[in-house]
Formats: sequence, structure tokens, C-alpha cells
Amino acid sequence: MKKSLSLFAGAALATAMASTAAADTFVYCSEASPEGFNPAFYTSGTTFDASSRTMFNRLVEFERGGTAVVPGLAETWEISDDGLTYTFNLRENVKFHARSDFRPSRDFNAEDVLFSFERQMDEGHPFHGISNQDYAYFGYMGMADAIESITAPDDSTIVFQLSAPNATFLANLAMDFASIHSAEYADAMMDAGTPNQVDITPIGTGPFILAQYRKDSVIRYVRHNAYWEGAADIERLVFSITPDASVRYAKLRAGECHHMVYPNPSDVQAMQDDPNINVLSQPGLNVGYLAFNTQKAPFDNDLVRQALNIATNKEAILDAVYQGAGQVAKNPIPPTMWSYNENVVDYDYDPEYARQLLAEAGFPDGFETDIWAMPVQRPYNPNARRMAELIQADWAAVGVDAEIVSFEWGEYLQRTQDGEHETMMLGWTGDNGDPDNFLNTLLGCQAAETGGNRAFWCDEEFNSLVDQALRTPVTEERTALYEEAQVVFKAAAPWITIAHSVVFEPVRPEVQGYVMSPFGSHSFYGVSLAD
Repeated sequence: MKKSLSLFAGAALATAMASTAAADTFVYCSEASPEGFNPAFYTSGTTFDASSRTMFNRLVEFERGGTAVVPGLAETWEISDDGLTYTFNLRENVKFHARSDFRPSRDFNAEDVLFSFERQMDEGHPFHGISNQDYAYFGYMGMADAIESITAPDDSTIVFQLSAPNATFLANLAMDFASIHSAEYADAMMDAGTPNQVDITPIGTGPFILAQYRKDSVIRYVRHNAYWEGAADIERLVFSITPDASVRYAKLRAGECHHMVYPNPSDVQAMQDDPNINVLSQPGLNVGYLAFNTQKAPFDNDLVRQALNIATNKEAILDAVYQGAGQVAKNPIPPTMWSYNENVVDYDYDPEYARQLLAEAGFPDGFETDIWAMPVQRPYNPNARRMAELIQADWAAVGVDAEIVSFEWGEYLQRTQDGEHETMMLGWTGDNGDPDNFLNTLLGCQAAETGGNRAFWCDEEFNSLVDQALRTPVTEERTALYEEAQVVFKAAAPWITIAHSVVFEPVRPEVQGYVMSPFGSHSFYGVSLAD
């Protein structure tokens, strides 16, 4: 049975479900269902597209199409000379969403910021455990340790006191997990005895209001007419959930959707030749990788991890899976990111040497393992199943017999976060333009404890370098530390770094004003449809 969520009744729902052929309705062919609608719980771009990027705002935002931090729900801010105190002056006259089941009695204020952050950082907060979910990013990034206190001197001011200088803190507040919820709505749902509704059907300040959700089928939004930046040009936004890239392409050609994500690489040339499709593209701020679970034998052995790096033909993967739309990865951060270490030497493909290393590690006859493959296309991996098959064949050639495993996307993410895998494929698109967002969030010891580090690799030298970089305000000094950390990472080989992809986004020619994001997100505020 498919889950269905309907939030509007009568004429409002009829409006939300109007024909997708209407000129004021924008249809986005997305690749999967979101895990939920509270972005504080998750790390998937699929979920953020459906929640934080449509329904919410943050104190600060990233500029459209860029990485610069700009005002959001905070109009201005000041940072103390010692880097420990951040004072935000909040925007006035910001309206929350109004629905048939909740109508706010007040505008956004400091109480909502306190609620949104204290819920994540304070285990004693009445809403901390309501939905029995981890606060993924808050944990991965060590935010509870970074923030000493949050106070509200008045309704228009929020003050963060940090425990130590943090060079990424401002950019972190522009990330999806820092979306601001309605504290008044939370109180109302607690009084009604349904507190988990704040996560199932959240109330935000963003440009669109959630109207209906049918799992694995469709999400419908209506325009927030009282949006503080001005009402969106499109009245209705529809996510047509379409896991198969070929079907998304067919819908795009037929005019059933205006925008699709993650086309099959083999279809891109035909799309570029089609006058009824515009193909936007840019180098991705991303990396696709295979992580070894370093807490499980034999992947607790550096030689085994190095051997399987050497046994994997990444050039063949680039040709077969990415079809040339990208480049082989040697570092865990993309080459477009500052502090990328050009001097790191990658592992050469050499099956014979891989067999020698396996024998040296005590596995002359190989061993059995698994390869967990994602069930969905992502910007960093257009065909995980095909990639897994290629890696499986490469490893078999050196005596390692690997079974391919997969699950539904949400379950896949949860099981790998729990460490059930021996090896698994995933990737990352940067959230804030800072190397820390890759090196610390994906590979730090804090993230190994909370599951963001799917290799569960905790190296004291590496962790010390990225931790020192986080507390260093001078970019040149941070760069040197991150360059050294990449050398440590490569020698330990907790991942096979596979590729950095080019991202393609096909749209219909009537789409006006859409801007690609360096973070791989998809936001439709500012978009219109030509007649």
C-alpha cells in the first residue's frame, strides 16, 4: 500500500491537484521519494529538494547558483573578534505557512530559531526524541560540541556562543539541517497529542507549502503567497517521482515534466540535439566512492584496502558508467575545490600487484565479501548497479568474490549508516563549498561515531589535521593542513575514490530563470514558464 498524505481540503486541494498542463504549474521529474520532510534528520539531496529547498528558510542562505553566504531569515550579523560570538539580527514580517490544520498567530521570531536548534542539540528537549530519529548533520559535524549556547536577548536577536573558533560556522548555518521550523506549530501539535506531525507535515517560511504526498508517486506544493521574498512565479509545484531515467526522459520529451535529473549518460547527446530540450551542465562539486567498513575484517587491514584499490579499473568505470562525463578521482574532494592536493599519487590499476598485496595481507586465495550498490541515480554516480558489476569482476580477477546487495534508498542509507555493510558505494556533493564538508563530515572521527563516515575510519593523524584546520581562520594555513590530510587519507585507503562527475540537467525550453546549484540541489523559486 502506498502512503498518502493530504493536507488541504475542498477548493485548496482541488487547486493543488490541478492539471499539470497548466502554465502556472511546474512539474519536476525527481528520481526517488524523500525519506521525510524534516531536513534535520537526513543527508540525502532527494530529501532536501523536497523539504528544505521548497518549504524552509535558514538564518543565512547560499546565493542562487553560487557558494557565497547571503542574508536569509537574518538580515545582518556580527562576529566577535575572537570568532566565538555570532549575533544575528532577525528579519521582521516573515510569515509562516498557513494550512487548514494550522494557522499561525504570529510572525517568525527568535523563539523559532531557539526551537529549531535546541531540539537538535539538547537531549532533554521535549521534541528531541519525538520521531525517534538521529539529527544526522548535527551529529556528523559535531555541532553540539561546537555550540556552547544559544540565547535570544529579544524577539529579533539570536546569539550563538561557540566553544572554539570555527571557520565554517557561518556557511554551516546555510545548510539544510539548519532550516527554521515554527515553534508555535510544535506547541499546537504537542497540545493536540500529535507532536510527530511537526516532522510529517512541517510548517516553514519557504516559498512553497506542502499540499499532498503519495509515496513513490507524487508530491504537490502550492505557492506561499505571503512569502517574504515575494510570491513565486509558479502557483503549483509538482514532484513527479520517477526512478527510471529512461522514463524521466520520455516524460520530458512528451512535455509531462519541465525538468528532470540524472539522465542516462548515453542519452545526453540525443538531448543536446533535441530543439525541445535545453541541457544545462557544469562540473560537479562531488565525488563518487566505494567505502570499506574498516571496523570489519579483513577491511581493518590497510594492505587489503590498498590491494582492492589497485585491483579496480577506474578508467573502465569512467568509460562505461560516466561515459566520459567526468574524471577519475584520486582525492576525496573535487579538483574544483580549494585545497585540492594535486601532488597526491593515485593507485595504478595492477591486478598482479593487487594479488601480491592480498597474499602479503594473509589472503593468497582471496576471500568473500559484499558490494552494496545504491538503488538510485545520483549526480556522483549515474549507474551504481553497473559500477558494482564492474568492480565485482575486477575483484574476482584477484580472488575476491563479492555479492552485490541493494535496498530501497531510505533503507540503504539507514543500513549503511548503521554499518551493516562490508563495502558500499555512495558519494557526496558539497553542501557549503568548504573542504571540511567533505574531509570532516565524511571521514572524521565524530562522523565515524554517528554514521556519516560510512568507512567508520578514525585516524588520529587525519582527524587532528582537519580539526586544526577547522579552528584556523587563515585560508593558506587551512589549505596546507587539508593537503596533508589528503596524503594521510590516500595511504590508509578507507575508500576507493572513483570519479568526479559532470552534472547534466535537461529542461524544457519554456523554463525561464532556473539556475543550477554547485551543491547539486534543485530549487524552483525564481523559476517561471514562458507562454
